[in-house]
Amino acid sequence: MLRDAQKNGYAVPAFNVENLEMAQGVIAAAADAGSPVILQTTSPTVAYASASLFVGLVEALAREVDIPVCLHLDHATDPQLLRDAIGAGYPSVMMDASRKSFEENLALTREAVQYAAARDVPVEAELGSVGGKEDDVEGASDYTDPQRAREFVRDTGLFSLAVAIGTAHGVYKQTPRLDLERLSAIRAQVEAPLVLHGASGLEDQQVRQCVQKGICKVNFATELRAAYTAAVRKVLAEHPEAIDPKLYGREARLAVECLARHKMDVCGSVQRA
Repeated sequence: MLRDAQKNGYAVPAFNVENLEMAQGVIAAAADAGSPVILQTTSPTVAYASASLFVGLVEALAREVDIPVCLHLDHATDPQLLRDAIGAGYPSVMMDASRKSFEENLALTREAVQYAAARDVPVEAELGSVGGKEDDVEGASDYTDPQRAREFVRDTGLFSLAVAIGTAHGVYKQTPRLDLERLSAIRAQVEAPLVLHGASGLEDQQVRQCVQKGICKVNFATELRAAYTAAVRKVLAEHPEAIDPKLYGREARLAVECLARHKMDVCGSVQRA
């Protein structure tokens, strides 16, 4: 999926999902758009349910549509969690040791790549550090150095690289300034597909510019949670007597679907399936 996006100048949207309705909404949007799509879970989400549950859920939903669907483990900081997810059937994983030293990050990523490669699973890793907070992943921004990115990719054998160019996880208090020149420099040094984290809250044009500069996977999480929760609150405010989760679940699912469909337009992935 990412190699095709890299070759043809678009990005595959990757959405963090928490439950059945979010997964249904994302896949419905992708089927409508004819877009490849990645569904992601963070470590706390897997802890809340289980890796095998999400594997079964996404596999069942993927069988109902005629588009490429992938499940990805996002921000695994514990190598054992990464191994457990692969064992449960995750076809794609991220080893995130970006808050450690360069040497430790390289060593842990290389170890993860070797383990995953033996099981035909690609590994995403991060160099530099995307700021903000997503679940239990928190840190200050530390921009990716292009020359070190080249060394990191070469010495780890990773499949895709998440870069830090000024985005942040969570909610932005003001529109961020992205270092697009840095992104171009990284692209010139690295052949691996590049990933943009912290895209929730970016202006659409900012995302499009990043895709034009070489990003071929864009992660969205916070905006989906906000859309889902706002829809639930609206239904319960209008129907305080409601006790059937399907009543507000349907509206939340639709809100996620509408937002995901828009993000596919922004990523340029429509009719790329």
